[in-house]
Amino acid sequence: MAEQAAALTEAVTAGYRFARHHTFDPQQASLFARLAGDDNPIHHDLEFASGTRFGGLIVSATHTTALMMGLVASHFAERGTVLGRHFSVDLLRPVGSTETVTLEWVVKSASHHPKGGQLLDLEGEIRDCAEQVRVRARGRVLVGATFREQAAAANE
Repeated sequence: MAEQAAALTEAVTAGYRFARHHTFDPQQASLFARLAGDDNPIHHDLEFASGTRFGGLIVSATHTTALMMGLVASHFAERGTVLGRHFSVDLLRPVGSTETVTLEWVVKSASHHPKGGQLLDLEGEIRDCAEQVRVRARGRVLVGATFREQAAAANE
């Protein structure tokens, strides 16, 4: 148990990876899009979506983006506080509403923040089962600082 606690407090370095799989279903994809305010029929209306170049329902970009950011927050929350500083996303190819994908992040650089915690620069991808990249992302997070330290860093 002490070894696990020590591992969670060790600094993260460049090359550190974490990932998870996610399987979409049409009901989940439609609900998420509606909750995000996205009423585009490509996410909700199978008949409409079947007549598009995609041939069926696709997942809203708000959904894939939220899953990517959520993975970062959930993964690093084991180490303490997490503050997202910046995220950007390239939507390369649509994700079908019944696909299983892999979400993966890699730490590209890590540095100590002068006001506490560790500043991590990340690159991530969503890949389909054939390893084709559907979404590419970049992010910067502050991990492990106290809430007071994060508030001070956020005001920079």
